[in-house]
Amino acid sequence: MTKQEIETPALLVDLDRMEANLERMAAFFRSVPAKLRPHFKNHKCPDLATRQLGAGAIGMTCATLQEAECLVQHGVRSVLLANEIVDPVKIRRLLELARQAEVIVCVDNEKVADDLARAGRDRQTLLSVLVDVDVGQHRCGVPPGEPAVRLARGVAEKGLRFRGLMGYGGHVSHQLPSPEKEEAVVATMRSLLETKTWVEREGIPVEIVSVGATGTYSLYGRYPGVTEVQAGSYLLMDTNYRECCTDFDLALTVLATVISKANGDHVVADAGVKTLSCERGIPNVKDLEGLTALRFNAEHAILELPGPSSPVQVGDKIEFWVRYSDATVNLHQRMYGIRNGEVAEVFRLCG
Repeated sequence: MTKQEIETPALLVDLDRMEANLERMAAFFRSVPAKLRPHFKNHKCPDLATRQLGAGAIGMTCATLQEAECLVQHGVRSVLLANEIVDPVKIRRLLELARQAEVIVCVDNEKVADDLARAGRDRQTLLSVLVDVDVGQHRCGVPPGEPAVRLARGVAEKGLRFRGLMGYGGHVSHQLPSPEKEEAVVATMRSLLETKTWVEREGIPVEIVSVGATGTYSLYGRYPGVTEVQAGSYLLMDTNYRECCTDFDLALTVLATVISKANGDHVVADAGVKTLSCERGIPNVKDLEGLTALRFNAEHAILELPGPSSPVQVGDKIEFWVRYSDATVNLHQRMYGIRNGEVAEVFRLCG
């Protein structure tokens, strides 16, 4: 089947570009002591996770318990759940999953650590835990220093398996390359590694220091003391991330069909916000100079024509560069792998 024969709207990935991104990141981590633990939320595709592992990744990172379950069901043996799990029902599911594979979960709260430990004892399952440290994003995470040390001590005393620390510097990852960005990375690492030193002074080994993202992979990957980096967007790459990280090629698009050309100043395509996230800006049209997306409704994209003589007609297929890959992938159940204009693979995505 050719790309032009795909029913629209559809999520596409350029396989040549994706594979180049995969190898470029893998080559970097072959040259540094830190290891890559890619973030599954970016593509939600077990087949692509398998390729990342085959290229040298030590495991996968995920954002939700459902993603972790999907990964383990598809044979991934080491998963970091880089989030807090609080609900009792989810804790039971987490413990069941931890019997099947290495599953590491984050905590930033003493009560949650109590609940995890109690549930683990009841089910005779030892849970692996990272203490989530707030290194400046001010989302989840216990403050660095004594609060994090106290929580690490509590985790170990409660009978959980303390593995180390996570410090996600999401506030740094989208900054443009600059000395200021490098200084911001140093600031996040200073607080995290000082915390690591204080934990170790308590006699508690710190095996894992998990940090980073695509936008900071090379800075964190070379930083002494970092053991793993959670880069994810590099594989598919979107136009939002590429503004701050030009090391990787855009590989992800959404294919749409022009369904209306009622007058000479605009056309309408069949890809709206139920197909293509606009959360971080309006997506650009690929390879059609002058055709500009104005707005997206639920099922429609309204595009301004460069002039009344524009050759774009009803029935034409067009592609949009994806502006925010995580949110766009989440809207699809499959992704078409394209090579030389042909569908070479169809990837199933976790729901």
